[in-house]
Amino acid sequence: MNYISLKFKNDRFRSILLLIIAALLWSLGGLLIKSVKWNAVAISGMRSLIASLLMLTIIRKPSLKFNRYKLGCAVFYTGTVLLFVLANKLTTAANAIILQYTAPIYVALLGAWFLKERTTVLDWTAIFLVIGGMLLFFIDDMSAGNLLGDILAILSGVCFAGMVLLLRKQKDESPLESVFWGNLLTAIIGLPFMFGSMPDTSSWIGLLLLGIFQLGISYILYTFAIKHVTALEATLIPVIEPILNPVWVFLALGEFPGPWAFVGGFIVLSAIVGRSVIITRRAK
Repeated sequence: MNYISLKFKNDRFRSILLLIIAALLWSLGGLLIKSVKWNAVAISGMRSLIASLLMLTIIRKPSLKFNRYKLGCAVFYTGTVLLFVLANKLTTAANAIILQYTAPIYVALLGAWFLKERTTVLDWTAIFLVIGGMLLFFIDDMSAGNLLGDILAILSGVCFAGMVLLLRKQKDESPLESVFWGNLLTAIIGLPFMFGSMPDTSSWIGLLLLGIFQLGISYILYTFAIKHVTALEATLIPVIEPILNPVWVFLALGEFPGPWAFVGGFIVLSAIVGRSVIITRRAK
């Protein structure tokens, strides 16, 4: 019994670290996408194609047997990445990321029914602190935005939540396969947009980095981690992604975040770390 308990704790701790690394890789997206001079949907399709080829080296022989969870997860994944790219074109980047990261609310509401993972008062407190911190973090960049872009960003958040719930539902199977098929579907949708023009050499370097690291390796780590954490943790912990985004912009371009960004970032990180510490102590 002690061995099983210790193994569970080790798997969970390792999975939390993998979620943090995945969020770290995701956070490179904004900077890398800006470096690629190409159509947005074409970028999304090409990075997914590269990521799917990388995942294929691990899966080797993906199963052609589909059930509603695998198929639904692939569709939700495609919706997540495509709608977010489109939202970024139609509304501000701040609006897009904040509205997408309302996903923990949907997971908290649906997780108890769909996965039988109960949401506690501590969970809801962390959710609202995270969203409040993100609003402060991006307060200088927020605007009324474009209504269609904001709606697409909200739908991207819904798709992200749906993807996480279905990945968690497949925790005893192969969640990575669902993401692989989602990337393949995204690549097919992006294919017609790739023939208008071809990216230059520096853009191809950006696309390779996007496909291999920002999408490929990150989701390989994410699908392993989701086997040992709750669906809510799988959406709350990666919230550090948008917080890290301006850090890379600052390091690469020298854009210094405003004072509200520091306050918001501190609240977000404190809420996530505080929740994890409290849960760990309760488990002990």
